[in-house]
Amino acid sequence: MKSLLLVLPLLLAAFASSTLADTVKDREGAVRSDRATLEHDARWIYNDYRRGFALARQTGKPLLVVLRCIPCLACAGIDAQVLLQESDLSPLLDQFVCVRVINANALDLSLFQFDYDLSFTTMFFNGDGTVYGRYGSWRHQKDAQDKTTAGFKRALEGALGLHRGYPANKAALAGKQGVPTQFRTPVNIPTLSEKYTLDLNWDGKVVPSCIHCHQIGDALRLTFRDKDQPMPDEWVYFWPAPETLGLTLSADHVARAESVASGSPAERAGLRPGDEILSLAAQPLISIADLTWVLHRAPAAGTLVALVRRAGAERTVNLALPEGWRRKADISRRVGTWPMRGMVTGGLVLEDLGDEERRRRGLDHEGMALLVISVGQYGKHAAAKNAGFQKDDVIVQLAGESARMTESEMIGQLLRNHRAGEKVRATIMRGHERIELMLPMQ
Repeated sequence: MKSLLLVLPLLLAAFASSTLADTVKDREGAVRSDRATLEHDARWIYNDYRRGFALARQTGKPLLVVLRCIPCLACAGIDAQVLLQESDLSPLLDQFVCVRVINANALDLSLFQFDYDLSFTTMFFNGDGTVYGRYGSWRHQKDAQDKTTAGFKRALEGALGLHRGYPANKAALAGKQGVPTQFRTPVNIPTLSEKYTLDLNWDGKVVPSCIHCHQIGDALRLTFRDKDQPMPDEWVYFWPAPETLGLTLSADHVARAESVASGSPAERAGLRPGDEILSLAAQPLISIADLTWVLHRAPAAGTLVALVRRAGAERTVNLALPEGWRRKADISRRVGTWPMRGMVTGGLVLEDLGDEERRRRGLDHEGMALLVISVGQYGKHAAAKNAGFQKDDVIVQLAGESARMTESEMIGQLLRNHRAGEKVRATIMRGHERIELMLPMQ
């Protein structure tokens, strides 16, 4: 315990000025320090989830698996709070078998299905492998200094409640279970099998031997590209946020509506601020991540039935998913979007111009106006630069499309309709000059 208390101030200091994409300066040292501090910890089983499942079966406790990318500074605040031996989380954590996993190499992909773009995520299981739920927070991902644990605490309580009701509630948990996968572990995915093994190289350089969780999604997307297949929407708009349907949830609750956007599917369904969503698609919710799992597995169009508590009374709400709803998701800040930009924008980072700026530039309100805010410099991400694109260009037509759309919508459209090796025509405005360029697909 003393060693853990000594390392926590160092962890907190490390992320004091971090941003979403920051990593620690000494990645190798951070990983080795984490292992030295926690591999013999009384609470945490270190990097061995199979041992955790065995102990959960033996003790009858539920299993908590925290997946943490050590070199990434995002989520360092909540990670440090969860590791504290004496906190308000301790009485809850003591009721679980707790496992800390720091790399994805050996994950059973039929069990561990979560938002791979997060650097701190938690899955809750029964010892027999049944999933109780998930926890993952974009609030903490975007703000490394955020140490709030109210939402995590509610998820712990929710998982314990489901465990107490097990196995009588097993049928209600069916939708939470992972779906069949093509690959057993990440190292079975072709682009990863060439570079990684199941075990970390603790006797050499450990960091280069580690598969980060986001690499799972990257590699799975690449399998479609390598087979010259269109990218499915569910892999472009991975784990769509509730905001995609006009619903903003309070980060400190399980699934309480904080606001509902005017004219959105959520508003049309009758959802209101203050509503607590108890279940969605018949799945009991213990966190916002549970709700986004439902959206991740939802159809391209259809209806999801929600059980809602409002003013102490429960009611059902039918949430209609309009055709193409998933494509409204904002993927601009996801780490998994960077490789997709390499595939179809040649490394360009784009932003839809707002109405006021369009008026200033004399551009149509309904037309395409994607401002180039960044141009990549290396590898696939230099393809647009090499094709003549520059920062501050405005793309007004691309691949025959001229209707207004976001960068996220454009990325999905290009991945669906164009294959590696193609070149698509782009019309750009550079100042007052109209220029035609060819953008390579990769």
